Amino acid sequence: MEDTVITEDRKVLDTKILRTCMGLFATGVTVVTYTADGSPAGMTANAFMSVSLDPPLVLVSVRASSRFNKSVRRGVRYGINLLAESQRPLSMHFGGSPSDGLELPFISDQGTPLLDGSLAQIVARTVDVHQAGDHYLYIGEVEFVRFGEHERPLVFYGGKYRPILTHLPLLSANGSLEGW
Repeated sequence: MEDTVITEDRKVLDTKILRTCMGLFATGVTVVTYTADGSPAGMTANAFMSVSLDPPLVLVSVRASSRFNKSVRRGVRYGINLLAESQRPLSMHFGGSPSDGLELPFISDQGTPLLDGSLAQIVARTVDVHQAGDHYLYIGEVEFVRFGEHERPLVFYGGKYRPILTHLPLLSANGSLEGW
């Protein structure tokens, strides 16, 4: 296997090489939901992570050209829907391959659109936004968490959706199906 090194003389890394490398990091798939012009909207994102438990913070990385940036600012709520394997069509739809006949199972919690049937749903209020290259990093304070039915998660690895074997969690947050 060939190494690719960035030296002081060559500060540019081929984006295809970096994309291939980052594709070797298996990620769960989410759809970030929000309100755009009064209607529910969403975008597929796998650049999502927990930042802090105290206070409860999450982060989502959003392409600078996304319409999400026009609708979500500091103080605005958005939803993070952790997708089940059965929700692959939703991931593809919100990832840029819309399907005309696909039913979008939007529900609402405190005015925040969410996707029914997700493994878990998080409602977060934007507390900070940072520009980072060709993306914006949205840090949100978690206001609500809801757990759905346990199914296999939708996982992305090596540029493709991949199945994985999972087991039920040993315990749920606060001993209930809903938290916070």
